[in-house]
Amino acid sequence: MDYYEYPEEELIEMIKSGKVIIYPTDTVYGIGCNALNESSVARIKLIKAREKEKPLSVIAPSKEWIKENLITDKVDIDKYLPGPYTLVLWKKDKTFLYNVSQSDTLGIRIPDNDFTKLVAKAGVPFITTSVNLSGEKPASSFFEIKTEILESVDIALDGGTLAGTPSTIIMPNGEELKR
Repeated sequence: MDYYEYPEEELIEMIKSGKVIIYPTDTVYGIGCNALNESSVARIKLIKAREKEKPLSVIAPSKEWIKENLITDKVDIDKYLPGPYTLVLWKKDKTFLYNVSQSDTLGIRIPDNDFTKLVAKAGVPFITTSVNLSGEKPASSFFEIKTEILESVDIALDGGTLAGTPSTIIMPNGEELKR
């Protein structure tokens, strides 16, 4: 993680506290925050010009966290996570992370990269959505991120050039959707 300019402990504290962060994933650049911090989640939707009702996904802090909060009997999470997949799973409690997804499902990821390890250490679900205005092409390079977005976040982490292909979505019934 030598490309991060901050000590690991400081980044973990930023994650926990709800800072809005641009970060590299194993696919494209993301923008996120502690999903439990409702004002930070609302801020991300505003930055992206995203409809308030449109659901977001989260990076799960662990597979155990996923099993505690979501129904995993139809999807083999070990087959997909960590990796370039977003699993859409049924919530055990409809009100769980309602500010993130108002539906009965929640999209979850565990990207295969260093930033995910920080989320795991923070122990909180972390918003993961591409860092672009809603409907525009995701950024696979730090230099593709619009200046107005960079200026509206608390911290931006440059991870170099990424794969550039958004994650494959795995639906609750196991169906794969390429984007």
